[in-house]
Amino acid sequence: MSTPTAHVPSGPARIAVQVQPQHTDYASIRRICATLEELGVDMLLNWDHFFPLSGDPDGLHYECWTMLAAWAEATEHVEIGALVSCNSYRNPQLLADMARTVDHISARGGEGRLVLGIGSGWAERDYDEYGYPFGTAGSRLDDLARDLPLIRERWSKLNPAPTRDIPILIGGGGEKKTLRIVAEHASIWHTFGEAEVITRKGAVLDEWCATVGRDPSQIIRSAGVAPTPGRMPEKVDSYPTNAQALYDVGVRLFTTGISGEAFDDPASLDAVRELIAWRDDVNA
Repeated sequence: MSTPTAHVPSGPARIAVQVQPQHTDYASIRRICATLEELGVDMLLNWDHFFPLSGDPDGLHYECWTMLAAWAEATEHVEIGALVSCNSYRNPQLLADMARTVDHISARGGEGRLVLGIGSGWAERDYDEYGYPFGTAGSRLDDLARDLPLIRERWSKLNPAPTRDIPILIGGGGEKKTLRIVAEHASIWHTFGEAEVITRKGAVLDEWCATVGRDPSQIIRSAGVAPTPGRMPEKVDSYPTNAQALYDVGVRLFTTGISGEAFDDPASLDAVRELIAWRDDVNA
C-alpha cells in the first residue's frame, strides 16, 4: 500500500487528560477531576485495566466503567471516556448499553458527554487473572472489527436511545488491520509517536478511508503529548512545542496523563496549564 501525503484536518485544538486510576484513593481521583474541569480541559479519560501499569503492580487500582458512571455525575461540562476500553472484557451488546447509560447520566439537559474509547486489548495479566482468553494480537483485532457493528446496532435498538451519535475513539496504529477499523468506525483516531510517524500513519489511514468510502476529515486525529499516558515512557522538554509539531501535521486532540502519586503535587498541573494556554492561543 502506498502512502500519499496525509490529509491535515481542520478544527480546534482540544486537551484531554488521562487520570490514571492507580496508586491513590477514589476521593483523590474525584478531586483531581473537579480541578481539571475547573482549569478548562476538554476531556477526562481513565483506562480499562485491572492492575496498575506502573509502580507497584499490585498497588491500588479501580475499574474503568463504574468510574466513568461516577464521573458522569460528578462533572458538568467535560467529555469523559476511557483511553481505551478493552473490547475483550465485555459482551459488545452489554458495552453498548453501558455506554448509552453513561451517556444519559452525563447529559445536563442536552446531549451526553461520553466518548466510547475502545481498543483490542494487550495487557496479558488482566486476561489471565480475570479468566479471559488472550488469543493473539490478530485475533483480538478481528474480534474488535466484529463487535463494533454490534455495538452500533444495539444503540439503534435501545430505549431510550443515546442522546447523540456517541463518538467512537479507537486507539492504535497498526497499518494492516487497526487503521482499516479506524477508517470504518472511528470518530477519533488515537495514536502515539513523533510528527513524522503520525504523518506516515495518517496517510495510510487516508488511503484506508478511500478504500472503504469514508471522508478522512470525519476522523479527528488524537495523540499523546508528554507526560504521555499509558505505556509511553518518553517525555519532551516543552509541552507547547511538542504539541505544536503534532498540530501542524493534523492532530487536534492532545492527551496527557497524571498519575495518582502526583495528584497532591500542585506542580503536576503545570503542564496541563501550559497545554491549555497553548490551546487557547492556537484556537484564538
